[in-house]
Amino acid sequence: MFDFDATLPVMAVQFLLLVVILNALFYKPLGKVLDERAEYIRKENASARERLEKAKALEKQYEQELVDVRRRAQEIVANAQADAQKIVTEQTQAAQKELQAEREKIARDIAAQKDQAFGALEAQVDALSRQILEKLVGPELANR
Repeated sequence: MFDFDATLPVMAVQFLLLVVILNALFYKPLGKVLDERAEYIRKENASARERLEKAKALEKQYEQELVDVRRRAQEIVANAQADAQKIVTEQTQAAQKELQAEREKIARDIAAQKDQAFGALEAQVDALSRQILEKLVGPELANR
C-alpha cells in the first residue's frame, strides 16, 4: 500500500519547506500580533485599574468634602438661627420697655387728670357747700 521510493524524501522536504514558509509568513507575524495584543490588553487593564483607583480616591475625597460642606452649612444655619433669635429677643425687650414707658406715661396722665378732676370737684363742693350754707343760714352769716 505504501511505497518507499524517491518521492517520499521529496515530499518530506516539501513539507518541511512548507512548514518553514508558513512559519515565516503566517505564524511568526500572527504570534507577534497576538503578543502585541496581549501586551496592549495588559497595559490597558493596568491603566483601567489605576483610573479606577484614582476614581475611588476622588469619590472618597468628594464624599469627605461633601460631609464638611454639609457640616459647615449646618453651622451657618445654626448661627443664623441664633442671630435671628437674639434679634427677636432684643426687639421684644425694646418693645416691652417702650410699652412699659407708655403705660407709665398713661398712668401719670390719668393721675394728673384725676388730681385735676378732684381739684375741680373740691372747688364745686366748696361752692355748693357755700350755697347750701347761705340758703340755710343766710348770706350774712355764711360769709363770716
